[in-house]
Formats: sequence, C-alpha cells, structure tokens
Amino acid sequence: MSRQLRIGDLAALTSTTPRMLRHYENQGVIEAQRSSTGQRLFDPSAIEQVRSIRRLIGAGLPVGAIRELLDCIHDTDRIEPCAVPLLVEHLHAYDGRIAELTTTRDALQGLIDSSQKG
Repeated sequence: MSRQLRIGDLAALTSTTPRMLRHYENQGVIEAQRSSTGQRLFDPSAIEQVRSIRRLIGAGLPVGAIRELLDCIHDTDRIEPCAVPLLVEHLHAYDGRIAELTTTRDALQGLIDSSQKG
C-alpha cells in the first residue's frame, strides 16, 4: 500500500497551498481520508489530480466545470474526448467576452482620439 500524503506534503509536491487543497476537497474535485487524529490524508494519485486541476484552472475553467470533467481526466498531459463539448462551451464564452472587451476598447480609443483633435 502506498504511503498517504498529509496536506502539507501534497501542497509542497504540487506547488499549491493547503488552503487551496481544502477548497478543492470542499468542491469535490479531490478526496481525502482522515487519520485517527483528523488530519487529511491523500492518496499519492492526488499529486497528478491536483496538477491536472491547476492546468485546467490555468486554462480559465472554474472548479465547478472541472468537477464535471473529472471522468475525462486520466493524464495530466491529455484530456479525453468526453471533455471537448464543455471545453468548447467555455471557449465560446471567452470568445464572446473578448469581442465585448474589444468593442469597449475601441470605444475608449475613439474617445481618446477625439479628445486630441481640434
């Protein structure tokens, strides 16, 4: 049986914080067992899970979406095809936000340009 990891050990191995790991546990994206003294103990496989979660968060996905994708994550370097529909949905949402921000930026630039005329 593999040695269980305490929360501080897992945090150090994944370049995250114990607070973030507790948040992931509360959100249901990682699981911990409890020791007889109540300490969180994680299976060593949680190292790769946390790395995958961090990668998905870095790509702009909220933890709730990541929870929906748990069955599609088996490797830190690859996402299974079952994740694609949700990823496409988030990509389209970001495209919409970028378009809105571009319109806002253009309007602000227009105001700046018009103030310099005359």
